[in-house]
Amino acid sequence: MTKLRLAIVGAGPAGIYAADILLKAERKFDVSIDLFEGLPAPYGLVRYGVAPDHPRIKGIINALRDVLDRGDIRLFGNVHFGTDITLDDLKKHYNAVIFATGAVRDTSLDIPGIDAEGSFGAADFVSWFDGHPDVPRDWTLDGESVAVIGNGNVALDVARMLAKHAEDLLVTEVPDNVFQGLQKSAVTDVHVFGRRGPTSVKFTPLELRELGELRDVDMVVYDEDFEYDEAAKTAVASNKQVMVIDRVLQSWRKRPGVNNAGGEASRRLHLHFYAKPIEVKKDENGRVSGFVYERTRPDGEGGVVGTGELREVPIQQLYRAIGYFGSPLAGVPFDKKHGVIPNHEGQVLRKESNERVPGMYATGWIKRGPVGLIGHTKSDAMETVRHLINDQGSWWHPEDPTEEAVTALLESRGVAWTDLDGWHRLDAHEVSLGEPHERARVKVVPRDEMVTVSRDVTRPTK
Repeated sequence: MTKLRLAIVGAGPAGIYAADILLKAERKFDVSIDLFEGLPAPYGLVRYGVAPDHPRIKGIINALRDVLDRGDIRLFGNVHFGTDITLDDLKKHYNAVIFATGAVRDTSLDIPGIDAEGSFGAADFVSWFDGHPDVPRDWTLDGESVAVIGNGNVALDVARMLAKHAEDLLVTEVPDNVFQGLQKSAVTDVHVFGRRGPTSVKFTPLELRELGELRDVDMVVYDEDFEYDEAAKTAVASNKQVMVIDRVLQSWRKRPGVNNAGGEASRRLHLHFYAKPIEVKKDENGRVSGFVYERTRPDGEGGVVGTGELREVPIQQLYRAIGYFGSPLAGVPFDKKHGVIPNHEGQVLRKESNERVPGMYATGWIKRGPVGLIGHTKSDAMETVRHLINDQGSWWHPEDPTEEAVTALLESRGVAWTDLDGWHRLDAHEVSLGEPHERARVKVVPRDEMVTVSRDVTRPTK
């Protein structure tokens, strides 16, 4: 019987789901899967891309953990593709590879002043408050008024973390350095700007509803944004998600002091719709001092057009949350315009000719772009795995497909990789750090500390 030795690069939901689906699929061959991850811990953006106050994420992590804990997938954490292990290495030891590296950079926003000091991509801020080991430990929040550009779930995560009081995060796994940074925050007003109207937002009702439950934070919406045209009214009437979102927003309009932000809370979260970004103003020191937007209006067909009216809101920091963007991988075709690996239903294509590249596949955001939720990731993986199974005739023919060859290779290069047992040790350690403080866990942030806790001391260090 033929055996498929498969490498998967990326141990987030996309990579883990692909492994699980393949192992459960009908096939006429055995399967052996190695999962490679650049970070010492698995789970990708579920661990490092979602705000720590989302309890339902624990359910997703538990499901992913159940897959890994079955024992039929090997995990190699703290292994960097392109340096610690290369594409040529994979070809020597595997029949195929699935790339599931996601998208972790911010999409750029080309407006004047976006490079001002105090102007950030949301991904950097998210990585900081999630304790990503490869970003600076400190984040300065010294401005009272802050802008967030975007109308998706990431924008709401950023806005919520900026508006929320630090002590209300102590029940979560927020890292200590992040708690200390948020405790020093001077933020009193968070302004969220979206180019379209309230019925065209990209966030989910649950994310929106959570904003209104923040302690000592007033929600501020503006009556002028709720003069719906027929397209907006139809969206509310025909789409349950839009209807719920509209219901939440309309309830906030009835709260006292909404349009003039005259509530009693110490912090305010403003939602501005029909606001197209035009410019980021700078002060004499090159720091963010204001945000200029053009007021838009409905075009009658579900879109918007500019009105020519410009408005400016004084701010001291700005976060753009308009989408993530994929990063290229050494030796792998890459579409620079869309930030994805060019592919047909997960089969990697040569960029110049659109011909299939044998043995190479993609799934998740690096395949389709940074859109969709966890459910989309599963269907994505099913499509990719189906092609992988059917492409048996074009798999690579590795020189040494033994499982021992990969560990010997990493040892010869002095790579301090972490495995599943190591993740269990790190997981237990983080939980133990939280127990004395009645917290779910305290996330370990420094990479070297994560590796030290995770690794068996008998292994070589890098």
